Order: sequence, then C-alpha cells, then structure tokens
Amino acid sequence: MFKAILEAQNLSLGASAMNMTASSASYRLKNLEYAVGSDLFVRTPKGMRLTPAGEVLSRHTQKLLGDVEAMHLELSDYSRNLKGSIRLLANSSALNSFIIPSLARFLVANSSINIDLKELDSPSIVSKIEDGEADIGVVADQAPFHHLLSELYAVEWLVCVVAPSHPLAANKEISFTQTLEHDFVSMERHSSNFIFLENQARLAGKALNVRVHAHNFSSVLHLVEAGVGVGLVPASIAEQAVLEQRISSISITEPWATRNLHLIMKKESAEIELIREFADILLHDPQVVAARAIYPQPGAASDGFAL
Repeated sequence: MFKAILEAQNLSLGASAMNMTASSASYRLKNLEYAVGSDLFVRTPKGMRLTPAGEVLSRHTQKLLGDVEAMHLELSDYSRNLKGSIRLLANSSALNSFIIPSLARFLVANSSINIDLKELDSPSIVSKIEDGEADIGVVADQAPFHHLLSELYAVEWLVCVVAPSHPLAANKEISFTQTLEHDFVSMERHSSNFIFLENQARLAGKALNVRVHAHNFSSVLHLVEAGVGVGLVPASIAEQAVLEQRISSISITEPWATRNLHLIMKKESAEIELIREFADILLHDPQVVAARAIYPQPGAASDGFAL
C-alpha cells in the first residue's frame, strides 16, 4: 500500500490501485507511521512527497517486495509439482483468519492437491496429530505440543465487538469478565471459538449468556451490528466492519486474548515431501508472514519446517 501511494503520489489513487477505500488506506498509513514513529509523507499541492523517514522506508520496501516476488517464483516450482491429499486441522480463529484465504490461493494454483480440512478445538487437534489421524494442525499456544514439531504460524488477538450504540462501545479496552455482564452472540456450540470462550467464562466463575449461535463469523458480525449482543472474534475478522464503522472494536485486557498460533506435525509427517512442502507454503503465505511480524518474538522467524 505504501508503494502504491508512493507511485501514485496520491492517497486516493494509491488506495484504488490496491482495491481499498481511501479511508481504509489512510487508516493503515497512520498505523504504519505509528509503528515507524515518524510521518512518511508530506501533502503538497503537487501530491504526496516522502519525508526523510519515508525515503528510508522506500528503499527497504523495494528490496522487501523484490525478495517476496523471488520467494514466490521459487515456491511456485515446488507448488506445480505437488500431487496428493493432505489432512489439515485448524481451530476456528486460524481457519477463518488465515487458513481459508491461504488455501483458496493455493488450491487454485495446485489442481492436483486435495485438502481434507476440518475445524476442531486446539487440544483435540494435538491429540489427532499425535495419533496420526491428521497430517498438519494449526493450534493456539494454550495447547501442549508434547513431542510434536512446531513452528510459529501467526499471531492473532481476540477483540470484543459491539454495535456502535451498545453501552460498551465507548470503551477502548475491557476485561472479559465485564463482557460477561452482557448478552453474547457466538459461533456454533461445537466450534472451537465457543468452546474456548465457554471455558474462559467457567474459569472466571461466570456463565456465558449466548442469545444465538451463528454458523460463521460473518453471521456473528451481522448480528452484533444489529444490536443482538456482543461478540469475541479475531481482530482480522472484524477489521473491515470496524473500518466501515458498522461495529466498534474493544481490546480485551486478559493476556489470553493475544495468542500465538502454531503449525504442528509429527516428525514422520515432516519427512514426507508433500506434507513438508505444503507446510512451508502455508508458513510463507504473505498474509501469514505479515501476521507474524505484528508481534515479533525471539527465534520466531523461520525459513521452513526444520526437522
């Protein structure tokens, strides 16, 4: 997005080139400038001009995007040759935030690969991987990995979402316990998202009063927007609706609201070329790489699935 604005020398034209609204691009640019700690552009009558900090970022941007393009070219050689079937398990947050978009791009480019994809809660996924009932799992870091191989996959955080008119909407952050004083809209009873939230409510000594269970996160957001209740969803799921001001997002103060997602498998599975290379493709998906960069951790970077 930064590169698009730079090339167009105009925020609206840069946003259009990225299929974004101007308000969405402006919001992301402000976040980028906040992360950098300095303004990146100066608005002039002739358009947007780089600041000294923007000049530095511009140089690094060219190199980074060039490296990403080279990476895709190298990986495409592997992708075109992959054939077979892979059993993949993921919790609901990973499934809807990262796995589905990543799989859509992968399956279109790899017509000879079939994916057996199922959603489970993280502890159940670990058990299935240990028992050899699945090849790859994506789980939250609350689950013990025992002797499984694991790589940091992505970082996600749960947020409380409410209608703009809801009493909680004025809060910037709130405890999970406080949200339990209100009616909830939640995913289906068997979803890993609901199982996790129900368990956290039990640990807090309270009940989760769910008015309605929806079959996916899009339905949860629609019901929240209508004022049916509050929801706890991954921030990436709520991002667009928040930008469009259809709902309000509130940070959850509990440490468990920010979770590392790990890609796990047995050592025997990692020794199978098809599975190992598919795991590497999942780990190198640009959206997933960006999610890992939000909260960089010592030793988190990876060039692939190491045995």
